[in-house]
Amino acid sequence: MRRSLFLWPVFVVLSALSAFADARLSVLVDVLKLPQAARILSDEGRAHAQDLNADMLGGQGGPGWAMQVERIYEPERMVEMVRAELGRELSDAAMEQVITFFASDLGVEIIQLENSARLAIQDPDVEAAARGHFAALEGRDDPRFAQVDRYIAGGDMVERNVASAMNSNFQFMRGLKDGGAIKLSEEDILRDVGSEIEEITMDTQSWLFGYMLMAYSPLEDAELETYITFAMTPAGQALNRALFTGFGKAYEDISYALGRAVALNMTAQDL
Repeated sequence: MRRSLFLWPVFVVLSALSAFADARLSVLVDVLKLPQAARILSDEGRAHAQDLNADMLGGQGGPGWAMQVERIYEPERMVEMVRAELGRELSDAAMEQVITFFASDLGVEIIQLENSARLAIQDPDVEAAARGHFAALEGRDDPRFAQVDRYIAGGDMVERNVASAMNSNFQFMRGLKDGGAIKLSEEDILRDVGSEIEEITMDTQSWLFGYMLMAYSPLEDAELETYITFAMTPAGQALNRALFTGFGKAYEDISYALGRAVALNMTAQDL
């Protein structure tokens, strides 16, 4: 009994520390505007699902397909997966540094610019213009291009995006396979997905540079340099890893569920 009296204050302290850490994680999610980003990405995914309906279901998905897509692209689940990775990847000190940066005037502006550009680039004409801007600057001695290049290289962003895209493609094919739409082994799927790496890399590079050149165009060179400097710190690198891992896992789950949903709808149409 006496031992429990000594342990009780320790339990209270640990509970308070856990609650504080969870509260700071909520602040981090808020300053990064993750719910807003997840909604933008969910809308992007729903547009992709409309293309799948047209290309793979002959436009016959109907209300049932729409309901499945709504469940698959639930933004709250995406936020929770990223939140979990932020909690695992960032130390308390790193979390405070990230919060401080993105709560600053520059940090707030950067998040707004990134989300606005991600929303805008969903328009095919805007995307084409962004890719064209990248093509026009590539290989030239342009200071802004050099800054964006350093930022992308410092976070291994092309490689990470390519890996995420290939993992998502693999999971989509697995979903098709498990749903009975295709008869391929996992080795066959891996081979098919792997054969696309060069095309995916070139497409990713074009899109990523185009998007970032557009997103950061309102920033002064010194402001972008401040952001790049922060991104290269241990806290910035930890944030980058957490975001890629969290969104990567979310997209893998989404892609598998989408592949299975397509397969089940294809099977239903054949009955």
